[in-house]
Amino acid sequence: MAKKQFTPLYPAHERLGNFELRSFPDLMQFIEEGPGWRKRVWGHGKAFLLYIGRNKSEHTFLRFRSEVEKFLLWCFIVKGEDPTGFRKHEILEYVDFCWAPPTSWISQFNMEKFRQKNGVYHSNPHWTPFRADSPSSEHDKSQTNRYRPSQQSLIATFTGVIAFYRFLMEEEVCLGNPAQLAKRDCRYLVRDSQVQQIKRLTESEWQTLLQSASSMADGDGVYERNLFLIAALKTLFLRISELSERKEWVPAMGHFWTDSNGNWWLKVYGKGRRIRDVTVPPSFLSYLKRYRLHRGLSALPGIGENAPIIEKIRGRGGLTARQLSRLVQGVLDHAYENMLASHGPDRAQKFREVSSHWLRHTGASLEIERGRALKDLSEDLGHSSMATTDTIYVRSEEKKRAASGKGRRVE
Repeated sequence: MAKKQFTPLYPAHERLGNFELRSFPDLMQFIEEGPGWRKRVWGHGKAFLLYIGRNKSEHTFLRFRSEVEKFLLWCFIVKGEDPTGFRKHEILEYVDFCWAPPTSWISQFNMEKFRQKNGVYHSNPHWTPFRADSPSSEHDKSQTNRYRPSQQSLIATFTGVIAFYRFLMEEEVCLGNPAQLAKRDCRYLVRDSQVQQIKRLTESEWQTLLQSASSMADGDGVYERNLFLIAALKTLFLRISELSERKEWVPAMGHFWTDSNGNWWLKVYGKGRRIRDVTVPPSFLSYLKRYRLHRGLSALPGIGENAPIIEKIRGRGGLTARQLSRLVQGVLDHAYENMLASHGPDRAQKFREVSSHWLRHTGASLEIERGRALKDLSEDLGHSSMATTDTIYVRSEEKKRAASGKGRRVE
C-alpha cells in the first residue's frame, strides 16, 4: 500500500444534502470503477451521514464521517469485500489495520478533502484517512512511522462503526451488529482505572498566556479577537464549539444579558443541545467592552443584539470551531516563543501541548481552588450533576484514597 489509492468519500453535510456525484469526478471514478456493491455501500454511508447531520451536532457528524470514511475505504481497498456481510472477525481485522495503518494513509495535519476548480470538486491528493496527533513541536516525518491510536481513538472507531451498523440494522440491510460483538474481544482496548490528571494551566502559566494575548492585541488590533476568545474560554468555562457558529445556533452579543439585580449572564447552547446560562463576572466585562469598542459597537450589549460574539474580519457572520481553534493556537505559539526566550525550552514546552479545551479546565480548576461552591460551578460548566464536576475537578474519592494510603510503612 505504498501508493495512495484512495479518495475522501463524503463532503461537508450541507453539500452532501444536495449531492451530485458528477460534481466530484475523482470520487465518481473511484466509486464506479469498483465492484457493483461499492456504490451501494457508499450510498448506505451517505444515508447514514445525512441522518447524523440532520439529528446530531456538527461535531458528531464530523466524528462519524471520519470513522465511516476510514472503515469503508478499508472495505473498498484493503479487504475488497461488502461490509454488510461482515462478521466479528472482519471487524477485528479492521481494528488490526487501524492499530498500524500504512504510513501512506497517515498525515500530521488536517487537510481539506476536496478542492473546487472550474465548478467541480477534485479530491485533495494530500488528504489521508488517519492523522498522527502530536504536539506541534513534534511535527516531523517520524511521527507517522510511530503512529499508534490512543484509547480514545479506538473507542471513537468502535463508536462510529457500531452506530453505522445499527443504522443498517434499522434500515433492514443487516441482521446483526458485528462491531458491537468485536468490541468485547478487541485486544487493544484497555480498561482504564488510572488516576486521571486534569489537562490545565497553572495560575502563573495562565497569566503568561493572557499577557501574551494582551501584548499581541496592544500591538495590532487584528488580535483583539484572540484576546477576547481566550479570556472567554477560561473565565466562562466554554467549549470552543460553544462560541462557534453552527447551523442551529449563532452565538450573538444579545446572548449576554442582565437580570433585575444587575448580574450579567451569557446564554450558551452547549453539549447535548442544552441551553444554559453562565455567570459573567465583573472582571470579564472589561474584556467584553474592549473587544466591542474595537468593533465599533457600544461598550456593552443590548437586548436582542444580533452581532456575532466573535466575528469574521472579512465577510459576515461568526467563525467555525476550527477557525476559533486557530486563533487560540496563535496565542499559544506567541506564549511559547516568549517563554522560550525568557525561561528556556523546558518551561516553554507546556505551551506546545496545550489545546483550547485546557482553558475550560483551567478556569474550572482555579475556581475550585478559590473555594467556589461546587453546585454553582457545576451549573456554569453545564454538567448534568455535581458528581461529574467532583469526579473531574475535585476528585474527593481520590484524595481520600491518597490520604488513607499515607499510613503504610515499609519496615
